[in-house]
Amino acid sequence: VALLLLAVVLWPRPASSNPVTPAAVPAANPGESATYRIVIPGISHDVARRATLAAVGDVMLARSVGEAIVTGGPGVPFAGVAAALRDADLAVANLECSISERGEPAPKGFTFRAPPLAADALAGAGIDIASLANNHILDYGPDALSDTIALLDGRGIAHAGAGEDAARARTPAIVTRGGMRIAFLSYVDVPLEWQGFDTRQWEATAAAPGVAWLHIEDVKADVAAARRLADLVVVLMHFGFEEQYSPSETQRAQARAAIDAGAVLVIGHHPHVLQPVEWYGKGLIVYSLGNFIFDGWDNPSNETAVLFAELGDEGVLSYRMAPAWIDGNGFPWLVE
Repeated sequence: VALLLLAVVLWPRPASSNPVTPAAVPAANPGESATYRIVIPGISHDVARRATLAAVGDVMLARSVGEAIVTGGPGVPFAGVAAALRDADLAVANLECSISERGEPAPKGFTFRAPPLAADALAGAGIDIASLANNHILDYGPDALSDTIALLDGRGIAHAGAGEDAARARTPAIVTRGGMRIAFLSYVDVPLEWQGFDTRQWEATAAAPGVAWLHIEDVKADVAAARRLADLVVVLMHFGFEEQYSPSETQRAQARAAIDAGAVLVIGHHPHVLQPVEWYGKGLIVYSLGNFIFDGWDNPSNETAVLFAELGDEGVLSYRMAPAWIDGNGFPWLVE
């Protein structure tokens, strides 16, 4: 895990991004010896407003994980990471399933539906924002999506990326931390299993529920609109190819377009493995945080990390990648 994270942190930056050289300093807090905090130069670190964001990758609470929640309680899957997530000012995760007891499975390779108690698992672990734009949120149809949203709302978990129509799917989740309003937008650019990669399905329309698809022009417009409502904009992208350690040229173009539009942080997921971190322009791009809670995977897809990013008025002030591993049950544990 440590070697992979070193490669992630030190992935080279393109000359066109006006790169800076972040300074790596040991993490200051006890228990953080496995990580380094990357300080971003060129911006003011003497700011009155600060907030710490914890971000994780794919959280899939169905199948055997859902059974563990029902039999052992909602705290079971997050036991090895909940304290660290709750210590952050806010935490965001990609919810790779619906949460419901309704619906029928879609005709696709894998369908994930978690029990209603899974919403308590998210809330108990300190998850504040759920990214819903992915290729599993509608595995059990629009009724299950509606239940998922209602359960998240009932527990005070903000969400973005899916909704009853396109306008709702593209509406940012806005939370206030450290005196700053922080907007989260969520998009997907991954087809359903057994479909061509240029096939868009489940895309929300003006009259139908669905997900926010990753159209670059939409992303630019949404980021610009969110900047008028919030101090900082974070964009969540479900994109790329499974089990690939480097982002594709399409991923790079999509993520950089969001930064160019004014986002300060882009967080990716879907590849099931970690991908590099890139400082581009005035923003940070984490191309993939890999799996986080997910059963049925072996090494290296059970190697993961938690992104801890310090946010200030000008954007990302510093970040660190805290390595973690996923056990045979699909549950994550921080490396000490």
